[in-house]
Order: sequence, then C-alpha cells, then structure tokens
Amino acid sequence: MSTILVTGGTGTLGRHVVALLRADGHEVRVLSRHAEPYAVDLREGGTALDAALAGVDTVVHCASSPRGGDERAARNLIGAARRAGAGHLVYISIVGVDRVPLGYYRTKLAVERLVEQSGLGWTVLRTTQFHDLVLTLLEAVAKLPVMPLPAGVSDQPVEVTEVAARLAELAAGAPSGRVADMGGPEVRSFPELARAYLRASGRRRPVVSVPLVGAAYRGMRAGGHLTPEHAVGRGTFEAFLERRFSASAS
Repeated sequence: MSTILVTGGTGTLGRHVVALLRADGHEVRVLSRHAEPYAVDLREGGTALDAALAGVDTVVHCASSPRGGDERAARNLIGAARRAGAGHLVYISIVGVDRVPLGYYRTKLAVERLVEQSGLGWTVLRTTQFHDLVLTLLEAVAKLPVMPLPAGVSDQPVEVTEVAARLAELAAGAPSGRVADMGGPEVRSFPELARAYLRASGRRRPVVSVPLVGAAYRGMRAGGHLTPEHAVGRGTFEAFLERRFSASAS
C-alpha cells in the first residue's frame, strides 16, 4: 500500500477520494488550509508543505480556487513533491479547458502544462461539471422571480463519487499521462436541468433562455465543455436531486 497525499482533501471531491483510498488500505494524508496536522496554504508553500510530503509516494491534487493562485500553488506543490521524491502526481481538470476561453479554464490548462512538465510521473483526468455545481448555479438563479439561463447551452453533469472512484483508481496505479475524459451519462439542456431542479425542490419559477455574448459563451454553445463520446457516468441529475432533497426533508 502507498502513502498518498490528497490536496483539497476536505472538499467536495477530495473527501470522497480520501475515504476510498483509506478503505483500500492506503495511508492517506489530507492537506488543506485548515486540516491538521497538514494545514498548508499551497499558495505560500514553505517548510510545512515539505513536511506534509515527506515519505509520500503519490499526490492527488484536488485543491483549486476560482479566486486565483492555482498556478502558484501548483508550482509550490510540484517543487515540494520533487524534493520529497514522490513518484506520481494525479491532477483533476475540466473537459474543455483548451476549448472554452474562460479565465478559470485557462488557469486549469496552465496547471495541466505545469504537471506535464514537472519531471514527475503524472496523470491528468478531465471531467465534466459535478452535479453539485449545477445545483449551486440553479439555486442561485432560482432566487430571482424568473430563472434566466444561457440560451443554447447544454451541460453533462457527473456524479462526484464516480469521479472520486476514478481518481482513487488512477492514484493506486502507475502514471498514465492524459487519460480519457470522463463525462456524465447525458447531455442535457439547461432548461431541462432547471425543470428537474424545480420539480425536485417543489419550487415554481418561469424558465427563460437569455442569449449572451462573448467567446466563452460561444465555446459553450458549441459544446466545448462536453464529452458525449465519453458519457461513462451512471448517476443522473434526477437521481442526485432525489438524494439531496430527500436528505434535506428528513
């Protein structure tokens, strides 16, 4: 069994990866800004990061922030992993980072390049958006009297626990480079997803499609963030919503 460090190990994805790896018998260290004994801000690095990586065989890099600093964090993590002699760095990325010109996507792509050029054995997995993110977006727009949604844009949400299982599998194996993308089971229009959310939550809102402008919007209308040829996920958005709202009700 290996010693594996999971960055962002208390987050939406990372906590499931940690649980699966521990269930398989691996020694797992959880690194995040507030998780003792490995409470480290990757953007700052330093001796605490070196201590967290001492004796680690594999790093699973789940930590990320849309607020910035991911490239600096990746450089610090890679440097510490190299000093520690880690043999494998696994990175979770997003389908379409090379096709949809969003700022956050550009950052994820830049981190991919750093991983590839790190001198470490590496694996990169790109997935579509998690069900959790789609729900967060829909809950936000449902606070308005109507639900405005980007016209002509679809999504392919995937179950986070399935992504965690794939990451755990990759972490337990040999470095594999860029592996096949992982998408949810269905490409769905945003109005379809919104109506599924409204049914599950018992809310009533008109759904309005709003044309937008810009290169990122055009990229998403063209399906740059989708991977229908890799629709390997099994859990549907409706099944996710049923679990979520059943749990809330109980």
